[in-house]
Amino acid sequence: SVPSEVEAIIRSCLPDGFTLRVRGADEAPSAIVGEADFVLAATTPLTAEVIAAAPRLKLIQHQGVGYDNVDVLAAARAGVLVALTPEGTSSPVAEHVILLILSLYRNLLAANRTLRQGQWLQWELRSQSYDLLGKRLGIVGLGRIGREVAQRARAFECHLLYYDVVRAPAEVEVELGVVYIPFDDLLAQSDIVTLHVPRTEGTRGMIGAAELARMQPTALLINTARGGLVDEAALYHALTSGRLAGAGLDVFAIEPPGSDHPLLQLDNVVATPHIAAGTRDALAAKMRAAFANMQ
Repeated sequence: SVPSEVEAIIRSCLPDGFTLRVRGADEAPSAIVGEADFVLAATTPLTAEVIAAAPRLKLIQHQGVGYDNVDVLAAARAGVLVALTPEGTSSPVAEHVILLILSLYRNLLAANRTLRQGQWLQWELRSQSYDLLGKRLGIVGLGRIGREVAQRARAFECHLLYYDVVRAPAEVEVELGVVYIPFDDLLAQSDIVTLHVPRTEGTRGMIGAAELARMQPTALLINTARGGLVDEAALYHALTSGRLAGAGLDVFAIEPPGSDHPLLQLDNVVATPHIAAGTRDALAAKMRAAFANMQ
């Protein structure tokens, strides 16, 4: 289920001739898809049971770019297509990456909290604050979002390194001002490492204790991709032992994490509830693209 304000945005993009039913908080997904030609999915698991309950189903349209919660094998057996919606995602996620970096570099949470408590730390935070100008930004995954991050980071005059399992064409590297570098070297040389890869068996836990040990103790780790990419226990140890300076996290291995999650107790972590692509503008763009695909 979604808040009424969000549902209103979705309905404003609905094409003529379409009828939209939104699942209520207490309704099982399989109970409402019986007459559906299309299913528009976000975080709700679309299991084999749900797919089997929708005999008219032609298409599962995911509103994002991940399909971890869709049983694609069951969909294939039922002859149901599964599609993603990259539209509306890349720009806001890239902006969110910059937001997390600057929040950490400028101690935004501490500055805001202490000011509200009556403290005026005009000088006390300076020794712990940094410019983004001139920093080495390591981008892991140079897909749609990784390229948008590179474009924005250029405005801050960052030195851009990247690693991807498929190296970008030379003309793309020149256009973006990025330099390809092996993964281990990127970890060792970057002031900031930002992750932009899908969660697969090959990427699950790709940032663990060994990888964190290769990073500089002054470095930041940013993850707006998928929580399962990072070993959270290893990250906590790195952040509390001085092995890593800070982390900006929009995603977690289990979502939502409990309020007692160890990483949420740390002052050198800026965390958000999987909202990197969660803007009104992005939602409208996603819905227009998703409904166009159904037509």
